[in-house]
Amino acid sequence: MYKLLLCWRYLRTRWIALASVISVTLGVATMIVVNSVMAGFSHEMQDRIHGILSDLVLESHDLNGFHNPEWHMEQIQRIAGSYIAGMTPTVVVPALLSFEVQGRGSTTRQVNLIGVDEATHNQVSDFGHYLQHPANRERLSWDLRKDGYDVHDHQSGPESPPRSEMEQAGWEHRRQWARRQKELEELNRPGPADHGSPEVGRAAQPSAPADQAPPGEPAPPDAQADANPFARGGFNDDIHEFDPANEQHSGAVLGIALASYRTHEGEDRFLVLPGDDIKVMLPTAAKPPKVASDTLTIVDFYESKMSEYDANFVFLPIRRLQELRGMIDPSTGIGNVTSIQIKLRDDSQGTLVRDKLREFFPAQLYGVQTWRDKQGALLAAVQMETAILNVLLFLIIAVAGFGILAIFYMIVVEKTRDIGILKSLGAPGHGILGIFLAYGLSLGVVGSGAGLTIGLLFVIYINQIAGVLAMITGHQVFDPAIYYFQSIPTIVEAKTVIWIVAGAMAIAVIASVLPARRAALLHPVEALRYE
Repeated sequence: MYKLLLCWRYLRTRWIALASVISVTLGVATMIVVNSVMAGFSHEMQDRIHGILSDLVLESHDLNGFHNPEWHMEQIQRIAGSYIAGMTPTVVVPALLSFEVQGRGSTTRQVNLIGVDEATHNQVSDFGHYLQHPANRERLSWDLRKDGYDVHDHQSGPESPPRSEMEQAGWEHRRQWARRQKELEELNRPGPADHGSPEVGRAAQPSAPADQAPPGEPAPPDAQADANPFARGGFNDDIHEFDPANEQHSGAVLGIALASYRTHEGEDRFLVLPGDDIKVMLPTAAKPPKVASDTLTIVDFYESKMSEYDANFVFLPIRRLQELRGMIDPSTGIGNVTSIQIKLRDDSQGTLVRDKLREFFPAQLYGVQTWRDKQGALLAAVQMETAILNVLLFLIIAVAGFGILAIFYMIVVEKTRDIGILKSLGAPGHGILGIFLAYGLSLGVVGSGAGLTIGLLFVIYINQIAGVLAMITGHQVFDPAIYYFQSIPTIVEAKTVIWIVAGAMAIAVIASVLPARRAALLHPVEALRYE
């Protein structure tokens, strides 16, 4: 009992120990906050990468891809059918993208064209979740929508900055653009207006006339009176006058970072909108390769919030891309694909299924990788960064341990006569040892408990704290223009919190061992004679 009483008395009266308690508190709180934020960022990053990439990918080493994807999918189903939830073929081709920027000039970007099957692509990834029209999120259509595009980032919610320009997206925007183009042509034409520049060799795509809703939208009552025979398929010739106000080209989904930029205030400004046309140029599969080009109509934007993808990807129908690149066998009508995306029933079985497929498909022709394999360098870099931060921050607690060591030595010297009295009254050496070890443990418990409380409160209110700091400093602590998140993501992992708190208490106890041992070994007579 005397050990607890003395320990409590020292803890209440030795204010110099408060410095060590504060050091432990700050160390524990900092480690909890940093680990929670890093875990949140890592989870968000992995979740988005996994949402973009399927669990498993069978891809060709040849840019021209491999023939007969149906046969390949049959073999995959035969080898690992019990593990597989879905598959879809894709074509990935490097290309150049160009478009007019609001009539003020053109811009050219290097992109990857990705041909996808709209019927099966959503089965293997979260592609649909990243589109900006609610109907496309349910089921992708390559037809331009009438209206209804998101005017806020649907992933961040209505509190995100408005995207007012998206209110005009759709057929209304396309008709306005077509009218402006027609006016410019008439102004620049020296002679009598020669309306219509026939576009040869392009079949009219399903589209909506001026007074009729686009495909998939309900038609107004008076739509039949002024219906355009071209849009309804009443004119079957492949050569006709293309009317951009009532027709569209093949649809395309554009990465949102290709079509917009973010201001210093965090608002998105758009260079083009759904309804605008873009042009793409790509190498064909011929030998030697030739250059193919096509005009596409933007039908939606893709926003994964990973700039690596949002600034590089352009999606279009897989059949259209195969036609442009010359990847279709004229004798069979079967097109080549560059990869097959595979969704597993349990993504933890990815390594097992990968190894099974690698045994069947020769490594000289095919590559089989999980999504973690494809992003291994990035994931390893994040893990290494987290480990290094933990080591550096743990040194803060180690510094507090040295402070406890110095303070305890001072207390032992100061209390030498008291220790002699206790020993002369019969207190054993292990009892004196227990007093100082319990004192060190008490400092660790108090410091760790305070650090745990402060750290968890900081994590809970981290976005409010960031907002206050932004008001004080005039600069955003967490800039969405850089991180593409509207709020700081945090995840508190119980296992991480436990080892941080346990580690802090262990350091405090270890730091008190040497002073406690010195006190326990003091001879009572020498201690009583100490001046």
